[in-house]
Amino acid sequence: MLHDSGAGRWGWPTEVGGLGGNTLFRAVMYDRLEAAGIAVPVQYEMLETLAPAVMKFAPEVAAELIPSALTGEHAWAQGFSEPEAGSDLAGLRCRARRDGEVYVVSGQKVWTSQGIGASRIGTLVRTGTIESRHRGISMLMIDLDSPGVEVRPIRYANGENELAEVFFDNVRVPAERLVGAQDQGWGVAMFLLQYERGNYAWVRQAHIGRLVAGLAAECDETDNLQAQEIGAAWLAQQSLRIKCGRTVQRLCAGAELGPEISVDKVLLGTAEQRVCDAAINARPHEFVLSADDQNRQWRADWFYTRASTLYGGSAEIQRSIIADRVLGLPKEG
Repeated sequence: MLHDSGAGRWGWPTEVGGLGGNTLFRAVMYDRLEAAGIAVPVQYEMLETLAPAVMKFAPEVAAELIPSALTGEHAWAQGFSEPEAGSDLAGLRCRARRDGEVYVVSGQKVWTSQGIGASRIGTLVRTGTIESRHRGISMLMIDLDSPGVEVRPIRYANGENELAEVFFDNVRVPAERLVGAQDQGWGVAMFLLQYERGNYAWVRQAHIGRLVAGLAAECDETDNLQAQEIGAAWLAQQSLRIKCGRTVQRLCAGAELGPEISVDKVLLGTAEQRVCDAAINARPHEFVLSADDQNRQWRADWFYTRASTLYGGSAEIQRSIIADRVLGLPKEG
């Protein structure tokens, strides 16, 4: 519906099926949807993370694949983490061997975001030696219905299939689906990281803002503890909104951002957890026992947000980056 009305196409280049205009059009749309009580379709989170890198490093691939993603016909997933290569992404082992006009991919991905129901996956693969670390990584866009691909759901504690494991068994991928040059995938991933911290975080803050507004509307004004919890959640959401709003504006202006975007990641995890903690404190019995849709969703969100300070780089790692590379704090002797 958003695509057909045009609302979902503003802010995307015409070359990829959009209507043009800068990326702030997209940010405004997400904000207004959530303010109207409508959850932003989750696929936009993945597009905001992956699509800018595909457009920059592989414009022909972007022109081929993004239009059907904007319609919702072909959803995307992100495949970076692997067993034994989560925080140490440079140690990934999923192998892609060049064979004429195709890459032959074998290996495994885990914790694959949006892996359930996706048609395509933007994934990092090993094209160099293990010893080459980040210098031997490439990025491919792989169709998940290709022969040799198996997607297995990972069920969360809330009973929902949120993520997936993806297995590749000699999967043949056209070489033109390479994003950037061979062995240059690390640079693609670092470019992509800006948008995971900026545009993705903006979508999430809009969603968090709607949740906080709902809690505030139900708040018992005579319960000071409840009001304090909801107020703290609102402050966390507003801190995130201000910081990642500036990040989105800088990205729209063409800036390439550095380690300072780790602040956005820390604020995002904090805000997501704070609002769900406020919900459980405001309605403890309903949160745990009620079977209605609203409380089932709160439970699902609470379980999801327990990982907010882990996925995409843990809060401890992000704070170390901020201390070392942003604040220049002295290391312990």
